[in-house]
Amino acid sequence: MKNQRDVKHMGGGVYSRWAAVLLTAVSFGCAVKEGHTRLDVQSVATQHTVYHGPKHSLVIGKFVNKSTYMQGIFSDGKDRLGFQARQILKTHLSQTNRFILVDRDNMDEIAAESRISGKQQQLTGGQVVLTGAVTEFGRREIGSYALLGIIGRSKKQVAYAKVSISIVDTGTSQIVFSAQGASEYDLTNEHVLGFGSSVGYDATLNDKVLNLAIIEAVDRLVEGLERGQWQPVQSQEDASFRALPQPRRSSKPQGI
Repeated sequence: MKNQRDVKHMGGGVYSRWAAVLLTAVSFGCAVKEGHTRLDVQSVATQHTVYHGPKHSLVIGKFVNKSTYMQGIFSDGKDRLGFQARQILKTHLSQTNRFILVDRDNMDEIAAESRISGKQQQLTGGQVVLTGAVTEFGRREIGSYALLGIIGRSKKQVAYAKVSISIVDTGTSQIVFSAQGASEYDLTNEHVLGFGSSVGYDATLNDKVLNLAIIEAVDRLVEGLERGQWQPVQSQEDASFRALPQPRRSSKPQGI
């Protein structure tokens, strides 16, 4: 009887150890990992720079997608790319600190808040309107193989975007300045002798390349402003009037 009890005790100990190992493995297998990273946000070249020049009131007008992207027969007709570009453009124009940016997208909400606060609105009229379009947008994949892929292979995803913007004077409807911005963004994964990582379709490349193209266009717009290449027509007329030479007064007495 004693031997039977010892066997049962030993068997129970073995089962207990296996249960502990299994529980530990399950615990590690079901572990939840959490992480976060703050990323650097790309912005215009003049962000956080001091500016003492004139600031013209600017309204963002129509900004649409004129590329072939999302324009197929299965498209629902909503211009999501143009709307996204408009929001990015508004952010970067504000960060330049070169314009009085006027919002026309939230007129109903702004008017409602003004009524709630009991204050009468004093809206600022725009001196110029910025219009534009996404003229080119697309993606492509480039692959390369070393020794028929035995030694290594690589795949590159490339996104391309090009935008065009124009400044229109509200008083005369004249286009006083135009600029373009273009950019490429790529992602590459490589395999060498069977080692490497695999990367699937990255949809964020579309957002990143559009942001870069708009930054390029806004930087050129600001450069033109600071170099005196454009300003509202009314401002040009005022400057011309102030620059007119005044007639000289003769120092000789009259009648001599």
